[in-house]
Amino acid sequence: MNYNNIEKYLSAPRLNRYLRASDASKKKALQIYRTNLRLSQAFYPVLNLFETFFRNALHGEISLFFNDTDWIVNQRNHFMTDKSLAGTSFFLKKEVERAEIKIYKKSKSIHSSKVIAEQSFGFWTSFFDPHHFKIIQGVAISTFPYKPKDVNRKAIAFMLREIREFRNRVYHNEPICFKGNIVDFSQAIQIRKYILEITSWIDPKLLAVMIYYDNIMNKIPQHYHRRELICY
Repeated sequence: MNYNNIEKYLSAPRLNRYLRASDASKKKALQIYRTNLRLSQAFYPVLNLFETFFRNALHGEISLFFNDTDWIVNQRNHFMTDKSLAGTSFFLKKEVERAEIKIYKKSKSIHSSKVIAEQSFGFWTSFFDPHHFKIIQGVAISTFPYKPKDVNRKAIAFMLREIREFRNRVYHNEPICFKGNIVDFSQAIQIRKYILEITSWIDPKLLAVMIYYDNIMNKIPQHYHRRELICY
């Protein structure tokens, strides 16, 4: 892998951070870049599984609350339009409508399962924001029947926000191995911890599935491991 060729197609601004972290060594910069890429690759199955587990578990709890598995379309003009959600610019309703338009253009047939699959991770995590959490009477917390008793909505919302922001960096090919201009994997290790922890709160049996596909720690150079952060 030649640095100049890579720079031509990745762009200098994208690689400059790696260069700064390697004391201007192009060889070392490419090594860090490769490590970052492999680490991002390792996060894909874990993030994908987590998002699916979380979405389906939350959907199940909201379905029970409304006694309606099609709540996502049937509630579009009900709780999603409540005046208490004006501060969110009626985010949920707009996201459902956006999905319906997209689906209709493709197939002319709108089903709740398609609308559910079309929603972003942010749509689902928003149910732990105060306005949305309150309007469905806190039912979202039931997504985690195995959580510790002292873990509340605020704590879960924080962890989900951290995972979502990290996920977006992975999916947009942004670096996940820095703290400032220093190579640092502590956040990646912490996000992995959050993912495994929250998954166990949904159902401890899901951890075996997650761990089977988890290769994250193997992609972090041994000398960067922070033992106090490694769990599971």
